[in-house]
Amino acid sequence: MKNSEQLYKALSERILILDGAMGTMLQRYKFEEEDYRGERFKDWEYPVKGNNDLLSLTQPHAIEEVHKKYLEADADIIETNTFSGTTIAMADYHMEDLVYELNYESAKIARKACDEYTAKNPDKPRFVAGSIGPTNRTASLSPDVNDPGYRAITFEELRVAYRQQCEALLDGGSDILLVETIFDTLNAKAALFAIDELQEERGIKIPIMVSGTITDASGRTLSGQTADAFLISVSHLNLLSVGFNCALGADQLTPYLETLAHNSEFYISAYPNAGLPNAFGKYDETPEDMARQIKEYVEKGLINIIGGCCGTTPEHIKAIADLVKNYPPRKLKEFV
Repeated sequence: MKNSEQLYKALSERILILDGAMGTMLQRYKFEEEDYRGERFKDWEYPVKGNNDLLSLTQPHAIEEVHKKYLEADADIIETNTFSGTTIAMADYHMEDLVYELNYESAKIARKACDEYTAKNPDKPRFVAGSIGPTNRTASLSPDVNDPGYRAITFEELRVAYRQQCEALLDGGSDILLVETIFDTLNAKAALFAIDELQEERGIKIPIMVSGTITDASGRTLSGQTADAFLISVSHLNLLSVGFNCALGADQLTPYLETLAHNSEFYISAYPNAGLPNAFGKYDETPEDMARQIKEYVEKGLINIIGGCCGTTPEHIKAIADLVKNYPPRKLKEFV
């Protein structure tokens, strides 16, 4: 991986900034069904509105524009627009055959934007993280309360789907693979298994970021793991970073990040939501509020990578970037 050396060097020197929410920004465009379809899919027989990954093919200028807004806000790492880019998630739109192209083109858009900003300032290289979402199926939980033993997906089906996504993300120019918003660790293990296979086959070392989701105040993921258990479950691979994102605001995430920071030999990432959603499902937390809460992370030396999830905008990312540039990154722990 040609940018890995630069990536590890940057991480040793400063806290890196991950971008904010893609979906929140795309809502501003108010795209309708015909915008999602574009010319190419105007006769598609199923509705496609809401398939944000498809916009990389039908509205690539909008995706590039969002990336550039985050780069302008000082983001070091840009996520590809591929959160639902597996055959499993695309089955909802009957677009499984497009998966390779969706991921490849999304990675290319992000790569182009990052290269442009790296060329402007070579002292601040920008990196592309291939976004790998959790899919809408879960390998260790039943979707049917009356049949707890039932599973809607198998580990093998997940492995095959993730592998296809990862190949395309790498071919399109991703520097990092980011397995994110993990609510079921078994799903994540299928993704990590697929990535490990690719590392072996291609003879490369892929920087892997892993980011789980603590679903509520119980302090557990949806599949029932505590922060420590989650960390232990994914630590068999040599990861770039481990962390948490989504579900909670910055304040609520602090104790779980402390657990990771004290027990992990990897870099630590966090990208919380802009607070908790209000009664209408919107996020009200201002950039200043969010930065103020994240100050606790950096004062305690908890993080190496920081960004934003639902409800965050380039303004949030800029406020966070301005704050953390005055603080050193968390030092890596070495366990004997």
